[in-house]
Amino acid sequence: MSGEDFTKKKLWGGRFTGETDPVMHAFNESLSYDKRMWAQDIRGSQAYAKALVGCGILSEKEAEEIREGLARVGEEWKKGTFQAAPEDEDIHTANERRLKELIGPVAGKLHTGRSRNDQVATDMRMWLLDEVDALVALMADLLRVMAKRAENEVDVLMPGYTHLQRAQPIRWSHWLLSHATYFAYDLDRLRAMRPRVAMLPLGAGPLAGNPFAGLDREALAKELGFDVVGSNSMHSVSDRDFIVEMMMWTSLFSVHVSKMAEDLIIYSSSEFGFVQLSDAYSTGSSIMPQKKNPDSLELLRGKSGRLFGHLSGFMMSLKGIPSTYNKDLQEDKEPLFDAVDTTKACVQILTGVLSTMSIHATKMRAALTTDMLATDLADYLVRKGIPFRETHHISGSAVKLAEDRKCELSDLTLSELRTLHPAFEDDVKLVWDPEQSVERRNAIGGTSRRAVHEQVQKLLAHLP
Repeated sequence: MSGEDFTKKKLWGGRFTGETDPVMHAFNESLSYDKRMWAQDIRGSQAYAKALVGCGILSEKEAEEIREGLARVGEEWKKGTFQAAPEDEDIHTANERRLKELIGPVAGKLHTGRSRNDQVATDMRMWLLDEVDALVALMADLLRVMAKRAENEVDVLMPGYTHLQRAQPIRWSHWLLSHATYFAYDLDRLRAMRPRVAMLPLGAGPLAGNPFAGLDREALAKELGFDVVGSNSMHSVSDRDFIVEMMMWTSLFSVHVSKMAEDLIIYSSSEFGFVQLSDAYSTGSSIMPQKKNPDSLELLRGKSGRLFGHLSGFMMSLKGIPSTYNKDLQEDKEPLFDAVDTTKACVQILTGVLSTMSIHATKMRAALTTDMLATDLADYLVRKGIPFRETHHISGSAVKLAEDRKCELSDLTLSELRTLHPAFEDDVKLVWDPEQSVERRNAIGGTSRRAVHEQVQKLLAHLP
């Protein structure tokens, strides 16, 4: 095929008589990655053919012929037998070209009043709606795993950390649910995003709207699963905020995953030994046989940078684009596709890690030291009627005294404690029980058994 013939075979080729640079064709094409939207493109075109009957553009017979032809194209994609042609630029031109080969000239009526501008925006929204639904299901699975572990392992105590320093005793379940709470809010944000994705662009044309009376966009929206019809045609073809919002969501979710992964990497180290990953989510060293590396967690931590990079890169592409459709918007697909694929993988890997990971409750308990109960010591005096600001100072003095004596805080005698304040009595020994410490934190959101069970129930009630 000559370069001139190659140009004329393109949907837009009638205006052009010169040859297309092959490098430009490769630079311009998107079929290599937007072909994953083939099913959405078929569905959108089938619905549009039906809508064109209402405009008098297609007869019922012609519309049925087009719909059946598109179904045959879809079968080829499903079976992996679809053959792309050299002139195919994107999924839209590929499907229409193949449709014409199958049913003849009537296929040329399908694009009446429609532009690739509203077509691609429709396909992308349909694709993303399917992916949001899939992600909602995966997120719910993750949260159920976390809730189940929290419920089953509620008796396990461990140190809680601030500044990576041992701070106060908590239940392991409480730590687990702290991360589950981040993910629950992520799930809320994901579900709240869906209505903003479910806006129909089809019928907006290239920018000014559809010129044919009788086009029922409300019926189109209903048939294709959209909640509303785009209210402004210029906005409909150019809006990619829904893609930015999705990539913002994947970026924030990946930050939350990264934070949890970092905790687990630390907890799985020999120095801590709190948790052990299953072999399915670990790797070994090429030179040190004793190593068991938490590569799954390190990869989860690393993906957050990649996902934020997609967001920031596309934001830079988007910021300078003038009104309506410009080819810069083709840069939306690859980062979005990868962001969604990567995030779905992250959810599944984290679910697998948490489903199969074992914990070492004895090591967690052994890491609890009585200096972590210094606040409990201050609270003990508060219950004796002494202001907290004073008891905090007294407790700090007790910590210093234990350091000077080179002993545990709990090893200080009653007489030694009374040198700091006369309100200390024999019942001070009850302070040194970490189980009592966590049980005293019984307010909503606390780490007591009751409060943890309540968190589990709230989390499960929250899931779709």
